[in-house]
Amino acid sequence: MKIIIIGGDGFCGWPTSLHLSKKGHDILILDNLSRRKIDIEINTRSFTNICSIQKRIQTWNSLNDSKIEFKLIDVAKDYHKLKTIIQEFNPDSIIHFAEQRSAPYSMKNEDTRNYTVNNNLMATHNILNSIIEVNKNIHLVHLGSMGVYGYGTISDVIIPEGYLDVKIKNKNGQEQIMNILHPSYPGSIYHLTKTQDALFFQYYTKNWGIKITDLHQGIIWGLHTEETKLHPNLINRLDQDSDYGTVLNRFLLQSVCNEPLTIYGTGEQTRAFIHIQNSVECIHIAIENPPPMNDKVKIFNQMTETIQLNKLTSIIQKIYPDTTLQYIKNPRKELIKNNLEVENKQFLDLGLKPIYLRNENFIKEIYNELTKFKGNFKIESLQPSSFW
Repeated sequence: MKIIIIGGDGFCGWPTSLHLSKKGHDILILDNLSRRKIDIEINTRSFTNICSIQKRIQTWNSLNDSKIEFKLIDVAKDYHKLKTIIQEFNPDSIIHFAEQRSAPYSMKNEDTRNYTVNNNLMATHNILNSIIEVNKNIHLVHLGSMGVYGYGTISDVIIPEGYLDVKIKNKNGQEQIMNILHPSYPGSIYHLTKTQDALFFQYYTKNWGIKITDLHQGIIWGLHTEETKLHPNLINRLDQDSDYGTVLNRFLLQSVCNEPLTIYGTGEQTRAFIHIQNSVECIHIAIENPPPMNDKVKIFNQMTETIQLNKLTSIIQKIYPDTTLQYIKNPRKELIKNNLEVENKQFLDLGLKPIYLRNENFIKEIYNELTKFKGNFKIESLQPSSFW
């Protein structure tokens, strides 16, 4: 296939680009490199030493028969350039990672709230608008978030994959079954934009019949995929700051640097998780299994397990007993404690082999790799700087 990956320089986009290229697909990355600019803005850096996008691609192309191309573009601002690129490349699929992905960053101040809304919604709409103008057969795969459901907002319920059957009384008092999108319970401006994405997708499929897959992803953990291990220049970024650092990766680098694991609130919050290797495999599965034209949006829950934060720290302490803990006031407005059960049958039925947190080898692999980069540690970046 010919695939455009928008946001292909990022934490999810880069390993996905390599994985799909290794599978023999022709890959074109579009990116405005905004994540690298935000590092400068918030005075942090990737804990790992990542190369420029040009060096990354040069290295990959020297190792692999299938080549990756790159074009610099802000898809949220330059619709006509995006449309021209899609016309010229003529992709079978477009993968959409081009959104500001941090909930804390989206809640930092008025500027970050505005940026998140403007960037995320305009990027999504420009991509959709281009597809219906250029080629309605293009399959759009979007990386969404488990956060659109809320985290245990409705107790004792297994979260379904996108849709619910509900009973609605008609004017005669008779109950009728209706299949609807799961109600949205966003916990941040970032998650709010993901719920708006879902409405965009629902409308564009209804009105133009295009093929859309929306992946509601859990928290990603891990550093390497099989492809990023092939050369030091291909290493993925790993965020160490409190805005972008995902919780397990942040805990591990704290442990590596002999700092206590900072746990927000009581640690009784439960979250959904997925390893980065499984994440790229899910995207490959989604590309190979598009919905039919004129069907509803296909929604997957892209996660492999749920786990409470206190349990997460106990897993790390079991492997590295010297690790200490520090409970701090939760900077986020959320439930003190929640239960979370999530359905993910579709990916399992399509052959996904989950990597679980109980597999200590994967934890040790991250830990050992991170020890190489201890000199990059910025302790001040770990303290919460966004509050709501």
